[in-house]
Amino acid sequence: MKYVLVTGGVVSGLGKGVTASSIGVLLKACGLRVTSIKIDPYLNTDAGTMSPFEHGEVFVLDDGGEVDLDLGNYERFLDIKLTRDNNITTGKIYQHVIAKERKGDYLGKTVQVVPHITDAIQEWIERVAAIPVDGEDGPADVCVIELGGTIGDIESAPFIEALGQFSYRVGQGNFCLVHVSLVPVLNVVGEQKTKPTQHSVRGLRGSGLIPDILACRSTKALEENVKEKLAQFCHVPLENIFTLYDVPNIWHIPRLLKDQKAHLVISKVLNLASIVKEPYLEEWTSRAELCANLHVPVRIAVVGKYTSLSDAYLSVLKALLHAAVACRKKLVVDWVPACDLEKETEKENPNAYKAAWKLLKGVDGVLVPGGFGDRGVEGKILAAKYARENKIPFLGICLGMQVAVIEFARSVLCLHDADSTEFKPQTKHPCIIFMPEGSRTHMGGTMRLGSRKSIFSVKDSKSAKLYGNKTFVDERHRHRYEVNPDMVERLEKAGLSFAAKDETGKRMEIVELPSHPFFIGAQFHPEYKSRPGKASPLFLGLIAASCGELDSVMNPSSAHQHLISNCPKNVFVNGNSKKASNGLADVRHNNGYCNGLYTR
Repeated sequence: MKYVLVTGGVVSGLGKGVTASSIGVLLKACGLRVTSIKIDPYLNTDAGTMSPFEHGEVFVLDDGGEVDLDLGNYERFLDIKLTRDNNITTGKIYQHVIAKERKGDYLGKTVQVVPHITDAIQEWIERVAAIPVDGEDGPADVCVIELGGTIGDIESAPFIEALGQFSYRVGQGNFCLVHVSLVPVLNVVGEQKTKPTQHSVRGLRGSGLIPDILACRSTKALEENVKEKLAQFCHVPLENIFTLYDVPNIWHIPRLLKDQKAHLVISKVLNLASIVKEPYLEEWTSRAELCANLHVPVRIAVVGKYTSLSDAYLSVLKALLHAAVACRKKLVVDWVPACDLEKETEKENPNAYKAAWKLLKGVDGVLVPGGFGDRGVEGKILAAKYARENKIPFLGICLGMQVAVIEFARSVLCLHDADSTEFKPQTKHPCIIFMPEGSRTHMGGTMRLGSRKSIFSVKDSKSAKLYGNKTFVDERHRHRYEVNPDMVERLEKAGLSFAAKDETGKRMEIVELPSHPFFIGAQFHPEYKSRPGKASPLFLGLIAASCGELDSVMNPSSAHQHLISNCPKNVFVNGNSKKASNGLADVRHNNGYCNGLYTR
């Protein structure tokens, strides 16, 4: 097993996750099998109880692991399925070591950070790196490890020590350290400054880690004299210093690394030069080119609680992008704070109220994502009501589905106090109830989590058609409340359709309004499995419906011709430029993708 460690210096938010993912893409393009590990030095056992404002979205894996959002980047970039153990935290390591101590596994020894914690970290890495994540048998060839935080953080110290020991444990030729650092430009002098990176590398070396490669973030490409200065003072060969300058979208990064021969340098450090092939990255180039050719906008309102931080809905944004590019449209996202749609805001802040409603009324489609807590819930209900009454395409995810059911019960069944017991425990008409198996005393890891079956009960529903008329689908869940089974019959008689249910037939998974052009709610989170080359069917349906093209997406026989007719004159297919008349074969399953996201 070969290991590539990605660390960060100077400041946080430099893009270590994108860099690690792009290195993985580059190595995979060379014919190597790649897996990934993310190390988060915080004391939390996992990301499950953390606010999105603290750490961005919580990404959910097939096995129910609630993990850092960077694992979502790894899965999307590399098209792999990771496990909860691919996210290492200080909490997990200490919990593991203390459990062993309680069992007496240390035979009376004094349990210390060194060697017990550091040994546990190394053993964890070796064990997880050997788990296949790409659907093939046997371990991967290379494991890319990202160390969260920046060099010098107090909480990172045990991991840095462990990784220093690990580099000697696996031996020279099996370990490559890539240090991502910042080379700022002061506006006053306009000169690229190397001192922050020099200090960062000095701290890294002082901790026992020697960088093999410097990946320097900057606004523009590093000047040659700057690279020479970094090579001299950081003791890194000139050819091992790469520039990760600002680019229009992140899909340029793998190609940017390839153009600087990063694959040759990494393969040399890892003694892989004799087996790696020239990386095939034309697909990435085609995605960047395709992004530039998208001009027809599709405007989607995301009505949520955490709209001031886009990372809180990162997977939702990526899934929208995948679907928009599949439909050959430029995605425009309008962030609508749910609480600003409520009547209280009209009194307290009329300008915010008017602005929110102006945004909502100007979109082509509405998406209400998942969330917890009662703040903004009434605003989400109003957004669902507006979309339902005005025939605006609507997709509700998790809580978004639940508020759609509540709104329908209030407006159509005239149950004006209909609510969720999460927000109003004493409601006379509980549309949404706490799941019996859930825990009311412990928050972490007690929800209904991970990939579970949703069986279609309405075969001619829009959602069933979008999923290719499958009998069932496996999607990832994260919830502790559900639609009240006792109200299902009454809701269905009023016109609501529960198109998919769980294996027991008692838990509602997908809700639709057949009389509406596109009004769908899903209890699961379809965004977690969306990929650049395979957009989530429900997101694809939302975008297509918002463009007036839903029929062509639900009818595979006409989808091919429809997408060809909407392609630019020259498009990139499988890495090659072709005339649109030559077709974008199977574009629904092999579509391009870019990160050219426009928001306001």
